[in-house]
Amino acid sequence: MAKRDDPATIGLRVQRLRRERGLTQRQLAEPVYTPAYISTLESGRVRPSDDALRHLAGRLGVAFDELATGRPAHLATGLRLRLTEAQRVLASGATEEAARQYAGLLTEAESHGLSDAEYSALLGLGECALDSGDLTTARERFERAERTLADAPLPARVPALRGRAVAHYLAGELRYAVYLLESTLDELNRGGLHDPDALLLLYATVIGPYMDMGAHARAAQAAEFALALAPRAADPALVARMHRSVARTLLAEGRVAEADASLAKAAEMYRQLQIRTELANCHWMRGYVYAQHGDLERAEAELRSAQGMLSAQRAALYSSQVAVELADVLHRRGRSDEAAALLHGVLGDLSSERGAVHAAAAHRLLGRIAEAARDTETAEEHYVRALSLLERAGAAGDLADLCRLLGDLLRRTGRVEAALDAYRTGLGHRTAPGTTTLGPAPARPPL
Repeated sequence: MAKRDDPATIGLRVQRLRRERGLTQRQLAEPVYTPAYISTLESGRVRPSDDALRHLAGRLGVAFDELATGRPAHLATGLRLRLTEAQRVLASGATEEAARQYAGLLTEAESHGLSDAEYSALLGLGECALDSGDLTTARERFERAERTLADAPLPARVPALRGRAVAHYLAGELRYAVYLLESTLDELNRGGLHDPDALLLLYATVIGPYMDMGAHARAAQAAEFALALAPRAADPALVARMHRSVARTLLAEGRVAEADASLAKAAEMYRQLQIRTELANCHWMRGYVYAQHGDLERAEAELRSAQGMLSAQRAALYSSQVAVELADVLHRRGRSDEAAALLHGVLGDLSSERGAVHAAAAHRLLGRIAEAARDTETAEEHYVRALSLLERAGAAGDLADLCRLLGDLLRRTGRVEAALDAYRTGLGHRTAPGTTTLGPAPARPPL
C-alpha cells in the first residue's frame, strides 16, 4: 500500500473535498462520527484510522487511496497504459515523440511519488538518448533510474544497469562496460537471483564488448548461456535481441549459416513486435555477416536498409556506425571515392567519447584508402588517430591489426625502427593480460 500523507495534509484535503461537495461537518460525520471529530481531523490534530478514512472516502465519493495519498483514482494504472504507449512509439522509431511522452510521464510520476512509473519513464528517456546518440544524458537517466529503485531487488534494476553499460560501451569504455555487466551477473548468480529475463538481457549485452576486446572465448560462453536461458524468458523482445547478439559469436566461429539463421529469427520477431530500431540493427548485423563472408552485394543491400531505417528514426549514432561498415563494403567493391566521402560525412558524429570503436574503424579505412592512393603521409595520420582511439577503448583485436598496418606502412617508407615499435605494440596488445581473459569469469547460471 502507498504511504499515506501526514495528518495536516489529509485534514486539508478532507476539508477541501467537503466544501466542494457542499457538505457540513455533521453531514460528513454521520452516522459513525461526530462533527467535533471532523473538525479535529480537518485541523490536522488527529491521525485518522483506515476505518475513518474509508468512511470519509465513501461520503465524499472518492477512492480510499486518493483521500489518503492525494493520488487520483486509477492513476497508477493510467500511467502504466501511457508508458506502454510511449514504449510503442519508441519502438516505431519516433524517438523525439517518445522522449516527449516519457518526460511528461516522469513529471507526473514524480509529483505523485510513484517510483515504479518514475523508473520506467527514466528507462525510456535513457533509451531515447541512446538512440539519438546523447550518451551523457543516457548515462544520467539510467543512473537516476537505478537510484529510484535503490531498495528494490537487483533483477528489477538490471535494465537500468544494462542501459548504463551500453552507454559506456558506445562511448568506447569497453572495460568499464564489461565490469558493470560481469559484476551484475556475478551478483545475480551467486546470490541465487536467477531471473531469466535479467540474465538473458545481461548475457546478450556483454557479447558485443567481449568481441571488441578480443575475448572471443568468453563471448562464446555468454552466447551459450543466453541460448540456454532463452526458452525461459518471458519477453520476446529479449529473445530477439539475444539472437542478434549471438550471431556475432557464431560468425567468429565460422558458423556463417547459423549466424544468418539466428539473425533471421531476430528480424522476424522484431518485425512482429514492430520494434523498428532493433529491426534496423538486425539488417545491420546481417550486412556484417555477409561482408565477413565475402557476399558484398547482399552486405551492401542490408547495410543500406539499416542506415535508411535508422536515419528515418534520427538514430544518429547508430546510423553513423552503420555508415562506417557500409563504407568498408563499398571500398571492397572498388568504390573507394564513394566510401571516403561517406566516412568524411559521418566522422563529425563520432569521437573518443561517442562511438570510439567505429571512429577508429573510419580512420583505419581512410588510411587504407590513402595508402592505396600512395598518400602515405595522410595514411599514417589516419592510422595514428585510429590507434589513439582504440587504445582508449581497449579494443585489443582491432589494435593488433592496426599496428600491423601501421608497421607495414612505416617499413615501406624506410622507417624500420619505428615499424618494429609498431609491431611490438601490436603483439603486446594481442597478448596483454585481459585481452582474452578478464580475470575470473562471473558465477555460472543454474542451467
